[in-house]
Amino acid sequence: MHAESRSQTSKAKKLMALQNLDPKDVARWLAEKSIMLIDVREPAEYEAERIQGALLFPLSSFNPKALPEPKDLKIVFQCGSGMRSAKAVAACEMAGLPFDSHVNGGIQAWKAAGLPTAGIGPATGKAREKR
Repeated sequence: MHAESRSQTSKAKKLMALQNLDPKDVARWLAEKSIMLIDVREPAEYEAERIQGALLFPLSSFNPKALPEPKDLKIVFQCGSGMRSAKAVAACEMAGLPFDSHVNGGIQAWKAAGLPTAGIGPATGKAREKR
């Protein structure tokens, strides 16, 4: 195999290094404050229902270089079903950033695991937690 072919193969392997994390593990790490959870859904989705503690960085305007400095935290991406968060991971890898993890199944899997979400009640405008 030529060096150029090996290089292209290495790059392809790096792009496939997506870490699919279980929602219950992510919930535990979020409670332990060992991760920074980044929600890449759109603002209206985030307002309607979100994982408490997630920061909003919509994929539609996503710039990996604009992410906060994680310090000692692991960055984990999350969306509705796992598709957009996987795209955010790919964008980070293309930008040379080492962020490779997302919530497998997104907020749908989070809720299916019985984990709480937060949002604003449309009729009251008050914050609420769902279980």
